Parts: sequence; structure tokens; C-alpha cells
Amino acid sequence: MNFVMILRRGTLASALTATLATGVAAPAMAADRELLNSSYDIARELFATINPEFIDWWQEQHGEAINVKQSHGGSSKQARAILQGLSADVVTYNQVTDVNVLADAGLVAEDWQQQFPNNASPYYSTTAFLVREGNPKGIESWDDLVGDDVEIVFPNPKTSGNGRYTYLAAWAYADKAFDGDEEKIHEFMNQFLDNVKVFDTGGRGATTTFVERGIGDVLISFESEVNNIRKEYGQDDYDVVVPPVSILAEFPVAVVKEYAERNDNLDLARGYLDYLYTEEAQRLLAGFNYRVNDETVKAEFADEFPETELLRVEDVFGGWNEVMETHFASGGELDQLQRR
Repeated sequence: MNFVMILRRGTLASALTATLATGVAAPAMAADRELLNSSYDIARELFATINPEFIDWWQEQHGEAINVKQSHGGSSKQARAILQGLSADVVTYNQVTDVNVLADAGLVAEDWQQQFPNNASPYYSTTAFLVREGNPKGIESWDDLVGDDVEIVFPNPKTSGNGRYTYLAAWAYADKAFDGDEEKIHEFMNQFLDNVKVFDTGGRGATTTFVERGIGDVLISFESEVNNIRKEYGQDDYDVVVPPVSILAEFPVAVVKEYAERNDNLDLARGYLDYLYTEEAQRLLAGFNYRVNDETVKAEFADEFPETELLRVEDVFGGWNEVMETHFASGGELDQLQRR
């Protein structure tokens, strides 16, 4: 059993600040400072790989021994934990709104998206399907998910940024396919949600349901996650399908200035996020099946990422504030669809 599998299985059962698992082993010498990164549920292995590299890089650049800890969970849960006092220095999330919540509370700078390149998104992904070997239900695109005999697994959009992207990708597909016909879009989304067998609270729980419990015909998650699952659990047991139309999923990062200053980590926090844009880190990210913007790394990994039309949330829905109010607020579109 490889290290990644051991790590994954050893950390599946975690709650909110269970999540406060050490991302890497402490360096041999005593750390002068310690950084806490609050991140989304399925990023455990990613940062378990990145953090030791950053620790070495910081030591080389600054001659200082540091340690990095991780806190993982559904990104919205993680944001709430910070609001309740989890003293994270940085956030690396999978949805803009979870950073905006912290900005609204004064914990993150209002202009956080202008503080790092690419709207403060060092990497991005899209939504893809993991199906069982041979793709027995013939699932190739979103319209294949609304058949009577298809069972879907993905995280609850109320608690998971991953789940929200899945819901929005399905809606965006229907909007494009039916040329904005609201009645047909609602009919499509109603059937799509009816086919959801399990709504887990986060991406890791959805993976457990599909892979370890054997529930469902298709797991919908980030392209990066479904490829990592297939690699880990058996390339002969699962197939990955990237639909021809999907959603652009940005992975925003920000310094939690309030806590980073209090922890005397402001320079370390900034350095940690800057490091994610280096060619070295971009290569690590691409190795975990995330799409990146560094041109050299993009060229190296071009064959790994199928072409797909990536629709922007802002273009289809008008922006995240409108999305949250219209679709995910109490009594919004999601609640109404699930009542039908």
C-alpha cells in the first residue's frame, strides 16, 4: 500500500477542526515559527506534498526553520471555523465566496483577489465524472446523468464548494443546451437532483461513499480529485470522463491578515502563497491533476488535460453573490428543486 493511500485512509474520519492534522512532520531542528493553512476537504495529500518543499525553500531563502500545519474540511465549514476563532494564517479554498465571508468579517483584505496573480487563484480545475470500469451506464456528458437508472454521488452544495461547483456546472450545461429556457432547465435540474443517491458534507465523504461503500454509478468531483482517486484505488477499476462542457473552478488563496499579524507570520503567510506560483510548485500542482497557468508547466502537462469548454460563473450566473442568494440561500433554487 503506497504512502498516499495510507495517508488518505488514515485521515478519512475527521471533523471540523479534525482537520487540524499536521500537514508535515516537524523538521529535525526546532521550528522557529509555525504556519496554519486552512484548506478544503480533498486537498490533504496535495499539501502534504507541497509543505515539505516549501519548508525547504523557506529555509534556503531565509535561513529559518519553520513548520506548516493543515486544517481540512468542507471549505464553508473551514471558513466558519476561522470566524469562530481558528487562528489560520492563510486559506487555500475551492470557492471565492468562502474567502469573501472572511473579507466581510475584516479578517481578510477587501482587495484580496488583487493581491496575487490570476484573481488570487494559483491553480484551477473543472468538474468531471468518475465511473466504474468500462463505463457501464455510458456516461459521457451531463445529459447522461438524468436517466432513470443512474445514481449520482456528489457533496452537498449547502456545505461544500465542491458540491456547489457540481450543481452550477449542471445548471450551466442545461442553460446552454436549452438556450435559457427556464422550464426545461428546472426540469433537467429536478431530475438531476432526484438521481443523487447520497449528499455527503464534503468531497472526501463523497469519495468514501462511491469508492469504499460502492454506492452510485458516477461520482462527480473536481477533475483533479477523480484522477487522483483513479490513480490511488485502481486505474483498471475506474474511468474518468471530462464532459465537453463544464464549469471553471478557481481555487482562491488569501492571507488571513488578522491572525497572521497576531501570530507574527505575515511575511511567512505571504511567502507561502507566493510559493504556489513558482514553477516548482506549479509542477507539483499539475502532478496532482490541477490545471495551472505557468506556460512552461502547462506545455509539459498538455496531454494530461482534455480540452473542454469551461463556462465562467460570472458569465452564466452574474457572479458569486448572485449565485449564493439565488441558488443556495434558504428558500433558493436548490431548496425549491429538492421539494418538487
